[in-house]
Amino acid sequence: METLLHLAHTESDGSLGKAALEALRVALRLKRELGDARFVCGLVGADARRAAERLARSGAERVFAIEGEDFRPSRYASDRAAAEAIVRSAGATIVVAPGTSRWNRALPGASQRLGGRTDTHVVAAEASDGKIAVSRWFYRQRIHGTLERTSRPWFLLIEPGAEPPVGEGELARDAAPIEGIEVALPEEARRTRVLRIEEPAPDEQTIRPDAKLLFVAGAGWTKKQADGKTHVPEAENLILEFLRRTKASLGSTKSLVDLQGEGQAALRFLTHLHQVGQTGSTPRHPKGLATCCHGEEPHVVGWRFIGERRAVNIDPACGWTRGKADVVYVADAFQVLAELNRTLAEEAERRAGS
Repeated sequence: METLLHLAHTESDGSLGKAALEALRVALRLKRELGDARFVCGLVGADARRAAERLARSGAERVFAIEGEDFRPSRYASDRAAAEAIVRSAGATIVVAPGTSRWNRALPGASQRLGGRTDTHVVAAEASDGKIAVSRWFYRQRIHGTLERTSRPWFLLIEPGAEPPVGEGELARDAAPIEGIEVALPEEARRTRVLRIEEPAPDEQTIRPDAKLLFVAGAGWTKKQADGKTHVPEAENLILEFLRRTKASLGSTKSLVDLQGEGQAALRFLTHLHQVGQTGSTPRHPKGLATCCHGEEPHVVGWRFIGERRAVNIDPACGWTRGKADVVYVADAFQVLAELNRTLAEEAERRAGS
């Protein structure tokens, strides 16, 4: 009989993240389809009590919690030790966890020490006749495959955005008992200290995974325009103002990011973290707007999970007009974004005055 463990970590405020609730839906579905499997939950975090009480109403038989200041920061040694302790205490054979950067780094190490196997980028999991099959992406999410494993424990890291999160109304009233676990930290965890986390201010943050809109800038923003000159500073101001007003997430093509390395003018706020497609980054947003993009294969791959795809390009024969976008606006992106920013500013003033 399988023992199914949903393993999560808390966010900085002690809550359960969206990705954890998405992975919980996968775990609950597997529990229903397996029928006779045991279902337990595990949680790691500095102040895990509130989140553990929420998991306790998921229908789990038991909830294991590891908490303390040692488990507040994302640190491989402590996270790996905590995950290993929970899996051993639960006797878990299948571990379903969110594919966050924290767990993607730590759980493969825990799996190796437990003699198990790990699959990342899992987008679906189902059980039939007592067997579990998972669907996942390979080769920078260009190849989709389905597989089964007999090795146990089997760690399944669910790709964020692959499932809707479990809502509060779907949880039961009765709660399972919460059991605290003490973990002796390994020596390497005591040698490693997280001094601080450096991150941009919220208004300066341009990568927003939960944003409703993905705005992608292409290399056309830095090319010569109709007057035969480049207008990179103007492009930067237009894009940043649009992002500030819409709270959209920013992406870019590889060609635009690489311009600096080639000695050409580039948008200064873009990094390789903004690349869509080429690095395997496949964001999931309800809507996407591409501007000055040519629509080549790496970029199209990165857009495969965007719900509604639109593009602005002055070239009516660009790649986006050939079935890769739902709507293509044949127009000058500079003019379009300037008009959008003006309209958004007027709307903001109207709301402020009402």
